[in-house]
Amino acid sequence: MDMILIPAVNMTPILPEIFLSVLAMALLLINVFNPGGQKSYLAYISFLGIIAAAVLVGIGWGSHIESFSGSVVLDNFATFFKMTFLVAAGLAVLISDSYMEREGCNHGELYPLILFTVVGMMLMASGTDLMTIFLGLEVMSISLYVLAGFNRANKKSNEAGLKYFMLGAFSTGFMLYGMALIYGATGTTRLYKIATVVGQMTLPSANILLVAGMLLMMTGFAFKIAAAPFHMWTPDVYEGAPTPMTAFMSAGPKAAGFAALLRIFLVALPTLQVEWSQVLWVLAVLTMTVGNITALRQDNIKRVLAYSSIAHAGYALVGFAAGNGTGTAGILFYMLSYAFMNIGAFAVVILVSKKGDANGNVSDFAGLGFKKPILALAMTLFLFSLAGVPPAAGFIGKFYLFSGAIQKGYIWLAVIGVLNSAASVYYYLRIMVYMYFKESTEEFEWVKISAPVALALIIAAAGTLIPGIVPSIILQYAQMAVKLM
Repeated sequence: MDMILIPAVNMTPILPEIFLSVLAMALLLINVFNPGGQKSYLAYISFLGIIAAAVLVGIGWGSHIESFSGSVVLDNFATFFKMTFLVAAGLAVLISDSYMEREGCNHGELYPLILFTVVGMMLMASGTDLMTIFLGLEVMSISLYVLAGFNRANKKSNEAGLKYFMLGAFSTGFMLYGMALIYGATGTTRLYKIATVVGQMTLPSANILLVAGMLLMMTGFAFKIAAAPFHMWTPDVYEGAPTPMTAFMSAGPKAAGFAALLRIFLVALPTLQVEWSQVLWVLAVLTMTVGNITALRQDNIKRVLAYSSIAHAGYALVGFAAGNGTGTAGILFYMLSYAFMNIGAFAVVILVSKKGDANGNVSDFAGLGFKKPILALAMTLFLFSLAGVPPAAGFIGKFYLFSGAIQKGYIWLAVIGVLNSAASVYYYLRIMVYMYFKESTEEFEWVKISAPVALALIIAAAGTLIPGIVPSIILQYAQMAVKLM
């Protein structure tokens, strides 16, 4: 009888994923044996676990290790994005406990679901096989569907979860069909092998299966990053989901979508860059314009930030359309900066709103600058960064995204990006006008800043301001990550 040999597998590339998965399952068991009472200890354990995972991720910087027959890789590109995911998850955990307790939905499953979402995002960033990326996408998406509808007693939350699930499943079908067509055209799902096969084709753009697969995959990912016209789910899901989960969804999954997009298109399909750049050019303009114009008409603060999130996906697509080192490094810098400034803004929204997300309109911020000046100052910093005003990190991020487009010759795309960024200043300034120039109708006596939320605000403010003043702190790592991709 022949011996069955099990090949040795290097687990180093997925060590943080294994750690977070084990921690998430342990938290589920802890919750089973201690079902009642406060769940704050689960948040604290999760946050400490995220810090430990960040250490494991950081140790891998400078490595290039392939595993699982080349399906997963540990490189600087994956490491940078994994750190971005952990930043978003850590901030989301810090702002979740008090909010969930206030809303009466602080169930123990929340934190394991956040950790499982991060595991899926990490697989997307380190996957070098279409099936690995799809596996990570599904782990992330299924967890997010539950998180969006986590407040079971709230009809809007139920609606958010159902809408996200239905449209997410629909978009996944497009993506999987696109991957199948690319496999049919190249005979492989490995990204580097796809690049080799496509590079040997005399005229790749004439291969209908290949081009159709590329476009279908782009459609699926456009949904995940909330790019127009595949953004329809975003405002309703962001408004209905529990606000900490909205903050998390606006930063983490968006970064994961860009990580997978960059890996697939820059590694597997660089030969078709002329074709996919033209599509991304149109998507970027449409996404920026739709997001900003629609945000101008919103009164609900979560919907304002939802349409703002759509616009920011458009800014990142500008760098992606360029497809050069400056634009790609700009995307990495921008995704990390966006996690800090957007989750920080949502943290302030959580503090100002009341139970049931009441008091969540822009006009409800009237007088906040006089009643809670430190909180208003933090919100001002985050809004300035979102608007792209120096010296905040948002300005530096947009500068490199638009610079990449100019270097590639897409001058009009950069001009449209700058004009859109200028238009966005209106609805960000509108919030500041209410905070500092409108008479207060509330005393904001319910605003209680707990220690975890205060820590989240400090981290978010530092992550928004410091990279804007000294951008080389982050940018040098982003550039290294792109060079060794």
